[in-house]
Amino acid sequence: MVWLAGLLPFAQVAEVFERLVHVRIPVTSGWEQTQAVGVRLQARQVAEQAQVAPDRVVLPPAGQDHPRPLGLSMDGGTLNIRGEGWKEFKTGTVYDVTTTTQIDPQTHEAVVVARGEHMAYRAILGDVKAFAPAFWALAVQRGVPQATNVVTTADGAEWIWNVTDDLFPQSVQIVDWYHATQHLALAATALYPQDEKAAQRWQQERREALYLGHIDRIIAPLEAAGLATEAHYFQVHQRRMQYQEFREDGYPIGSGTVESGIKQFKQRLTGPGMRWSRPGADRMLVIRAAVMTNSFDKVWATALN
Repeated sequence: MVWLAGLLPFAQVAEVFERLVHVRIPVTSGWEQTQAVGVRLQARQVAEQAQVAPDRVVLPPAGQDHPRPLGLSMDGGTLNIRGEGWKEFKTGTVYDVTTTTQIDPQTHEAVVVARGEHMAYRAILGDVKAFAPAFWALAVQRGVPQATNVVTTADGAEWIWNVTDDLFPQSVQIVDWYHATQHLALAATALYPQDEKAAQRWQQERREALYLGHIDRIIAPLEAAGLATEAHYFQVHQRRMQYQEFREDGYPIGSGTVESGIKQFKQRLTGPGMRWSRPGADRMLVIRAAVMTNSFDKVWATALN
């Protein structure tokens, strides 16, 4: 029942039981059982965080590094807390980086593209101080400290890169390509506010420069026009925008793994009329993450022992 409640609202869980096994379960019973298990899962997660604090992790001897490239990504979503309104939950994912061959829609040539597989998720309702140790614990579980090849791909939020610098300084840092092109479009509009065609032309010209890592070709005209705010974004993230080089090195240049995760959390926790108590949301985020990670059975067995 608890696993199913991590997929569906409680009323739908009761309906599934009644239709499939002809057992009528009050909605309140499903909620109570889920909350009770959620408390235990949450307590287990907190205990694991204490056991793998950064100063307690012991790295293996040389030659025993993690064999596969690993990817990290972080982002934030919102859910409705009773009496507080919409509050942010922070989400992180760790995944294996693999490559596949695709046909480029523009050149029609075969290109090698990186993607994420075997995603594991962690979500925390709270600030960075609460999120960071929880995400670190997930990273330890997936072998990130032992990996020689790690990449962090995310949007331009400052808190994400602060966490990355603090916990994963060895990782290659990449600003999500889609977010970078969004900022390029905003910069073009700021540069040509009265001329839409000129803005589109400038954006298309600079899009290639962005992909090639020639960020100075974007910064210079913005600075010359006095658009310091627009130029600042590209200045700060210049080293994270070497997209051609990143792709050639087999790294993902998009943060779709965590954006998909945010949508999956919101699918369960932000349905029509859904409002949560803060403890109830905390527990459901733990359950939902285990379901999304396909680790529910293992987490369940560990927490109940």
